[in-house]
Amino acid sequence: MPNVDDTLPSAARVRASASEPRSTWGDAPGALPLLGHLPRLLRDPLAFLRTLPERGDLVWVRVGPWKAIVVCDPDLVHQVLLDDKTFDRGGLFYDRAREVVGNGLGTCPHDDHRRQRRLVQPAFHSSRLPGYAKAMTDAIVSVTGAWRDRQELDVHTETITLTGRVVAACLFGSALTPAATDRVLADLAATRAGITRRALMPPPLDRLPTRGNRRYHRARNRLRHTLDQVIADRRATGTDHGDLLSILLATHSPANGDAPTGSALSDAELSDQVVTFFPAGMETGASALAFALYLMASHPRLAEQLHAEVDTVLAGRTTADFEDLPRLEVTGRFLTETLRLYPPVWIVTRTAVTSTRLGGHPVPAGTTVVHSPYLLHHRPDLFANPEAFDPERWNRPQTPRLPRGAFLPFGSGARKCVAETFALTEVTLALATIAARWQLHLVPGHRLHPTPTAALTPRGLRLRVTARSQPPAVAAPEPINTPPGLDRSEPLRPSGS
Repeated sequence: MPNVDDTLPSAARVRASASEPRSTWGDAPGALPLLGHLPRLLRDPLAFLRTLPERGDLVWVRVGPWKAIVVCDPDLVHQVLLDDKTFDRGGLFYDRAREVVGNGLGTCPHDDHRRQRRLVQPAFHSSRLPGYAKAMTDAIVSVTGAWRDRQELDVHTETITLTGRVVAACLFGSALTPAATDRVLADLAATRAGITRRALMPPPLDRLPTRGNRRYHRARNRLRHTLDQVIADRRATGTDHGDLLSILLATHSPANGDAPTGSALSDAELSDQVVTFFPAGMETGASALAFALYLMASHPRLAEQLHAEVDTVLAGRTTADFEDLPRLEVTGRFLTETLRLYPPVWIVTRTAVTSTRLGGHPVPAGTTVVHSPYLLHHRPDLFANPEAFDPERWNRPQTPRLPRGAFLPFGSGARKCVAETFALTEVTLALATIAARWQLHLVPGHRLHPTPTAALTPRGLRLRVTARSQPPAVAAPEPINTPPGLDRSEPLRPSGS
């Protein structure tokens, strides 16, 4: 994976100027006195977001006394993401996330980010992916191998268990026991729900001793204690287990204590990275895989194409491994379209740290600036028939190249997800292995309810699985010499880059 820091233009090249063409500017409709748009956001935030481009490229939204600009234009979103010095991490969602994960790579300000990313990046180097893929495959087989023919699954529970085991194995090796892993998963679920609820909860309601607030604080404190204990135990042994934690510990200087340096993570930063990677690696992958399984069940003809590809590529095997990834092209397009339709990271907030201009309009210092991958991915002027699930839209040579900032499942710029290839590898191996072993069916009476919490999740989704007959062994096709890239106009496929 290339180091994005080496390719960033200077802030001066991406910052808006007074002479640039003016973008449309407006207010979101339906604001109520005192409450603003809070009722609409609580009722159906995704539907609310889809209406905003009609009001302009930059749209003001209000929640109680809090106001934010929602950026609806892909070029302006791209500008915001590249100029992370001016538009720094911040806003209600990040402020609440920091309560749980502290000052890790996902939430730290610009002044800390470059150094932290440089220290963390080796943990996701392409040379480590084959080892991670082995741990992923073991977890995938463990979870999906326990399914029974004609079993009805709570899909998100299954996928969160799967990705939780993957992250636990890749992050901690064998240091986290199955019982401890289950406790961590439960605490992460409680904190995930609490972050979103508290982001929309004005003071002083967030400090009241309500049942929800007490549950959130208990889960947050227990999560920190569990993971900090694992870190302390591993540090005491000093053994390199080849997992993510060992790599992070190698950048840590115990003598440095809580004072970070350019070449080492402090005690607090090390803990924050671990607490950041566990939920981030677990939740986004689980949501993407759950939505992909729903789309398999609801589009039988497209599922047949997946089955045909894995039968050919796996050549009689029922478990995908790292070497299969470059040949899983149909699977890659299926996942790319899943991420377009249901991006797990559905909303992102930034804070303007200095007064600037965006689209020709003034943005005062302290303004919260919001962009939504979900909003952009559902714009009909960017994606024809955007509500339709159409993986082949990523395989049509005549399709116009998307503007930068239009397709953002993993972000862009210096803040682009450091674990993008890790996540794609995990979900691709899981989807291919499931397609090789199982057929999925909708359960009558159960409907999909995409629920925007910390990640976009399919609340209450249930599917039935039936075992596939073992496919006949076939000759595997010749490997592709050039691994597929991750160009914005191509489907996202894991590679060793």
